[in-house]
Amino acid sequence: MAQMQQWRKLNGEKIHRSIEDEVRAAVVREKEAGNELKVCIGTDSQVKNKNTDFATVIVFIRKGKGGFMYIHNDSTHRKMSIKERMLLEVSRSIDVAYDLCRIFTLYNVDMEIHADINTNPNFKSNDALKEAMGYIMGMGFAFKAKPDAFASSSCANKIVQ
Repeated sequence: MAQMQQWRKLNGEKIHRSIEDEVRAAVVREKEAGNELKVCIGTDSQVKNKNTDFATVIVFIRKGKGGFMYIHNDSTHRKMSIKERMLLEVSRSIDVAYDLCRIFTLYNVDMEIHADINTNPNFKSNDALKEAMGYIMGMGFAFKAKPDAFASSSCANKIVQ
């Protein structure tokens, strides 16, 4: 799925090869530079009029040395409940993680999926927490929710608005 999507860097530069090839090259480059990496994948969405806009990010953290990210935006006209939208965000992150996990395993890079879902039951997004956590962990991925899910709640959130 990810190879058919248009990805870009934060500076707007478009990625002209598959995201798998781009990520593999980035991992090799960073490992050769001696950087210890961690990758966090997250998606956020924003409802605007009849559209729901999505931003999915692949955030590379160079431990102690900053980071960088790749971004994919898209939108849908489908009307959905907040729970359905939260689970669709998670599904998009899982699709990307699944396409890239072989690379991260091969190069021994830790990866987490970040869900923009609040752990506080007073928030509507919390309705999707159990399903999202089960979905992500059931796929064998590490899971973070708010307030620890910065890839979705900070990085993707800034891109989708």
